[in-house]
Amino acid sequence: MFLSVFDLFKIGIGPSSSHTMGPMTAAARFLSEILASDWPRPAGAKVDRVGASLHGSLAYTGIGHGSDRAVILGLTGLVPVKVDPDQADAIVARVEAEKRVMPPGHPAYRFDPARDLVLDKKTPLTGHANGMAFYAYDASDRLLLKRIYYSIGGGFVVSEEELQLMKQRGSVTTEGKKVPYPFKNAAEMLAMAAKKGVSIAEMKRVNEETHMSREELNAGLDDIWAAMLACIERGLTQDGIMPGGLKVRRRARQLHDKLQEEWSRNRPNPVLANDWLSIYAMAVNEENAAGGRVVTAPTNGAAGTLPAVLRYWLHFHPEADQTSIRDFLLTAAAIGGIIKTNASISGAEVGCQGEVGSASAMAAAGLCAVMGGTPEQVENAAEIALEHHLGMTCDPVAGLVQVPCIERNALGAVKAVTAASLAIKGDGTHFVPLDAAIETMRQTGADMNERYKETSLGGLAVNVVEC
Repeated sequence: MFLSVFDLFKIGIGPSSSHTMGPMTAAARFLSEILASDWPRPAGAKVDRVGASLHGSLAYTGIGHGSDRAVILGLTGLVPVKVDPDQADAIVARVEAEKRVMPPGHPAYRFDPARDLVLDKKTPLTGHANGMAFYAYDASDRLLLKRIYYSIGGGFVVSEEELQLMKQRGSVTTEGKKVPYPFKNAAEMLAMAAKKGVSIAEMKRVNEETHMSREELNAGLDDIWAAMLACIERGLTQDGIMPGGLKVRRRARQLHDKLQEEWSRNRPNPVLANDWLSIYAMAVNEENAAGGRVVTAPTNGAAGTLPAVLRYWLHFHPEADQTSIRDFLLTAAAIGGIIKTNASISGAEVGCQGEVGSASAMAAAGLCAVMGGTPEQVENAAEIALEHHLGMTCDPVAGLVQVPCIERNALGAVKAVTAASLAIKGDGTHFVPLDAAIETMRQTGADMNERYKETSLGGLAVNVVEC
């Protein structure tokens, strides 16, 4: 069982991996199924109109997360990694005006978003909180094809049948990929590292290179970091009001300018590292909230935590280099894969403990590794970070990934650095295993009231007056 680093770190657009990238991917996948020849249809029947319905969490917070916009983009044939955020609004406006989509390789299909895209809050799909259905009709509006998909976190999309198979196997990992180090939990990971005398990053690299060349892997890792860094840099240059109606103002640029002024004056600042961490994380999540280009780490809602910690490493540690960046990402991906395999990274499934909590654990592990931590210390760092996010709800105000999400990423980054620092000063021995913290997160998420799992029906979402 194997989750690639590229399964966890996906380049796409904001504001949500589950609610934006997932629906866009599902819509594009539905187009490919229309062209397939393995579904029954009446003789001579041709698809003339398409439609979609969003259910559960996607329906409740779909507008705030841009799910409706994502479906429209997906039905034009776009996938998240290929979308130019600066062109997206024009594409959506054209579809709304023309009431049709013209995906490459297809005839034009009738599609009026006002009629054919429904946010159905009354009819949940039973497989997962993030459910959606797509429909294809002939010219007389006879239903020819219906497909149900689920967006299960981090941009992953599965069909109804695939979800059932995953539940039967008890795993969300990619099947059929044999690797030299097939660990599915932290205990197995540590045992393999001890037996072979290798680091977590080395094991993850060997696993990845079973399916691609070293050059391809390094290039892919470098592309991930380049996209993360570009997101930070763009976020530090933007200002103004973020979209969505809450009138939340971007702050990263202003705070960055203040820090730069302090830096140039050599003014003492005992919390300088925390300030930089927070600003880097906020820059990413402000970009995400504005629909910019981000990397799931492991989700869009938690996209700022890990890049902030990695940027901090480069800022404050002179020994940082390209190799350490790759090792950081490989180690983080190993931890993220364990969490996804045994619990969840989806806010709609387990609350924000699964998003920012997982991101903080991944970042803590990566930082501990490049600081010279042993596998035991790395596992300890991940556990410390995750443990202190347990029970965190997902309660975005107005369904927007702004409040409390932006600052929450900043605090997740601070916790990650603290966790790595605590772990590196110990010998790796600790009381709570990472696997126990992950299982606790899974159980807590199962017990959590649905109002606190990305529906905007509880918590800050109902206790903050929208201005």
